[in-house]
Amino acid sequence: MTDVAGYCRELETHLCRRNGGHLIRIVGPAFERVKTWAERGVPLALAIRGVDRYCERQQAKGPARRPVRIEFCEADILELFDDWRRAIGVGSGGEGQAAALRKPSLAAHIERAIQRLLAVPAANGSSRLAVALERAVHDLDGLLATARQARGAERAALVERLSALDRELAAAAASEIDAETRERLRRDVEAELSPFAARMAPDARRAAMDAAFERLVREALKLPVVSY
Repeated sequence: MTDVAGYCRELETHLCRRNGGHLIRIVGPAFERVKTWAERGVPLALAIRGVDRYCERQQAKGPARRPVRIEFCEADILELFDDWRRAIGVGSGGEGQAAALRKPSLAAHIERAIQRLLAVPAANGSSRLAVALERAVHDLDGLLATARQARGAERAALVERLSALDRELAAAAASEIDAETRERLRRDVEAELSPFAARMAPDARRAAMDAAFERLVREALKLPVVSY
């Protein structure tokens, strides 16, 4: 059984650090929301990464006008959880969760992807990843107007283009990881998947480990998922 109170305390403590020591209590409706995440099985480490992702995106916009509340981080936390579930092959957990994880419109997804790619630290360099980021932002900007009206085959082609861009970015990101970091991330993947590995077929386990490793590489480099 999940220790919901402990889960909330850990998130509260981490959020306090991200808010520069300003304590925002997780109580009332916020507690009920966090309780739902814990009961659905959102790993605490993923919830913390979701908080970090939201805070870092806000910091990139300039000085904060108000402390971050845990509710503000929900979209990032659930997006990470959705990626994690798909990576390890865990089911969705029912209609309620599917509704919570409903995708934004294609155009809104592209707009958000552009904003998040521009905030990637490597975007300011001259590495292979920096070049890929610049190209991806340019391409996404060109796709945005079409995405607002696209239907049928045209929309399907846009979605496939997003997947292709995502693969290019993932390959460029992998080239940025040094051997020591690569080994550490592999160990993290094994630890993360260990509760599920025994129930997975060998091929599925290898695929899950590769997908989980890619996700950790993305997180290490602050690289968002572009595919829709």
